[in-house]
Amino acid sequence: MKNIHQKIISDILKARPKNQVEFLKLKKKFSGKYNLAPVTNATLIKAYGQILPQGKKRQNLSSWLTKRKTRTLSGVTPLTVLTKPYPCPGRCLYCPQEPGMPKSYLAKEPAAQRAKMNDFDPARQVEMRIRALAANGHAVDKIELLILGGSFNAYPKNYQQKFIQRCFEAVNGKKSANLKRAFKKNETAEHRIIGVTIETRPDLINQAEVKRFRELGVTRVQIGVQHLDDQILKLVRRGHTAEQTVAATKLLKTAGFKVDYHLMPDLPGSTPAKDLKMFHRLFTEPNFQPDQIKIYPTVVNEYAPLYQWFSSGQYRPYAPEKLAALLIKIKLTVPYYVRINRLIRDIPKESIAGGNKITNLREFLQAELKKKNLKCKCMRCREARESLADLKKAKLFTQQYSAAGGTEYFISYESAKREKLYSFIRLRLNGPAELKNNFIPELRNALLVREIHTYGPLVPVKQRRAQIQHTGFGKRLMKIAEKVALKNKLSKIAVIAGIGVRPYYRKLGYKLQGTYMIKNLEVDAKSQKLECFGC
Repeated sequence: MKNIHQKIISDILKARPKNQVEFLKLKKKFSGKYNLAPVTNATLIKAYGQILPQGKKRQNLSSWLTKRKTRTLSGVTPLTVLTKPYPCPGRCLYCPQEPGMPKSYLAKEPAAQRAKMNDFDPARQVEMRIRALAANGHAVDKIELLILGGSFNAYPKNYQQKFIQRCFEAVNGKKSANLKRAFKKNETAEHRIIGVTIETRPDLINQAEVKRFRELGVTRVQIGVQHLDDQILKLVRRGHTAEQTVAATKLLKTAGFKVDYHLMPDLPGSTPAKDLKMFHRLFTEPNFQPDQIKIYPTVVNEYAPLYQWFSSGQYRPYAPEKLAALLIKIKLTVPYYVRINRLIRDIPKESIAGGNKITNLREFLQAELKKKNLKCKCMRCREARESLADLKKAKLFTQQYSAAGGTEYFISYESAKREKLYSFIRLRLNGPAELKNNFIPELRNALLVREIHTYGPLVPVKQRRAQIQHTGFGKRLMKIAEKVALKNKLSKIAVIAGIGVRPYYRKLGYKLQGTYMIKNLEVDAKSQKLECFGC
């Protein structure tokens, strides 16, 4: 016999709503029919799963039931965990130092709240987040694990390894004897970790650490760059130089990592002109060229040393209109191959004594750009998500640029005017010295696949719906990668693959060597004919 919630979802299904507005009206109507306040989507999701097999669910209704759909519209589910409080090597002026929290994080930030609630236990954080995402209608079988909490590799090495192992065990639903076995289990697990991201400082990156990152399954590194002006870095006591950022970027890209920069406009000693110059340098000078950026305008918090400067009048943040004007100019400098991941931290208004207090800053800036008939070209602003009407008309684009001593290829399927991004691949051809004598032996004389991604609603691994993630874009881009390799007289491709996607590459003929998926190519004249303009 159906319970009341199952009856409500059955009534909604029989009424066949045409859009989300109709769905919400019906939810209210049928909840009232059974003398209930409007039932939550999480409750209806559970009831829906009980009355219909997974394979028969109506895609529209599943979409309308899903809370905060944008979390998985990029094709994967981001899952954030925080490391425990631990001393940081930095003495940064702007960095909050709240007791009982990892340095730079505040207890009122959402991910930090979850971490503290779970005593910073990695497995409990993962399990709690998976339950919450599933309850709100999100598929959680393709997970990008984001490990935050300051400089990850400043923690003891044993802690780093155990932390990641516990995360994988929680996702696998089973304990493992060691990290290597946890990785192996994840290749066939129900929930798969398709990438691991950590954050650290430029001065903590060297060859040995980069090798360790790979042993820990790391595929993306967020670097706290903050600024490129050494005088500003010195003033805020950052403890590293722009030259160390250059060196760290080269090491990471040489090893195939995706590289993110954290950047802070409005630091003490800076000006809007200096900040704008920094962003121009990022995308015009080969020494930098990050793949993704997080823009965190400086805010003043009572737990940061900067609070004393602010209270005494020694530091004054930019006026809101000046900051907005700067950020609009910054967004317009970002090229097609860079993603702006974040524009602000998840810091509540009440925790900000000075600086930006607009919590929906991204949406505010989008509206301002629209008023001026301007558009940001960053990847996030162009993700196809659910806009798939012109998918069959997708065109192939190639951008080639110099970066960190090598040559990068950004090859993508996009709409004709490049307003929608469907799928892309990042390739790297290391410079002659690193190509021949890479400090990671299995990468010598290989073209590197640093990232491949198809946007749109996350489609579970075992489902084959007619969604953007199953259109064959990925395989086509990998074929193009092979031709780029052969054109450059290379007979080997190495992929910095996440643990959970290793089976995908095996199907394409790749084998695990060291920590990379590698394929040796056959050279012939036909295979060197490229399908992409500019390759």
